[in-house]
Amino acid sequence: MAATEETSVSGTDGRRTARDETHEERADRRWTELMQEIRVAQTGVQIMLGFLLTVVFTPTFQGLGQTDKTIYLITVVLGSLATGALIAPVAFHRIVSGRNLKPHGVAWASRLTFTGLVLLLATLTSSLFLILRVATHNQYVPWLVAGVVAWYLCCWFVLPFWVRFRHASGDED
Repeated sequence: MAATEETSVSGTDGRRTARDETHEERADRRWTELMQEIRVAQTGVQIMLGFLLTVVFTPTFQGLGQTDKTIYLITVVLGSLATGALIAPVAFHRIVSGRNLKPHGVAWASRLTFTGLVLLLATLTSSLFLILRVATHNQYVPWLVAGVVAWYLCCWFVLPFWVRFRHASGDED
């Protein structure tokens, strides 16, 4: 059977994919890979949110102007949303586990993870903007932040999508 034909032969009937794995084996592998990826992002976003939550209790926070306090509140909300989205796959798995829904769980966990990464990007952007505003009061802060965001976008999204579309064989992992 040709590789293109093998790719289309996957389903819940136990047939094998191009990687010589059943639909269920593929879901298990993808779930394991996704959990490894999430662990990295979860740790980072949780540490960042923890630090953000303590800022409000510092004397410096009280001296911030209303604009900076608003940026801070937006940053904390974004960090909380990112944390929720990146932890959600674990809760999702717990709730659907054992119900023969793993392929659906993997798809939803992947969507939640991607959403969490976008929210993490927004949190990092907002945090960096606030920190540079407070630290420098410099007119170049928006440009510096835009440059860092462009870097994140290139590393996290542009490059992976470019590789995906340029080198995709039509076979989903």
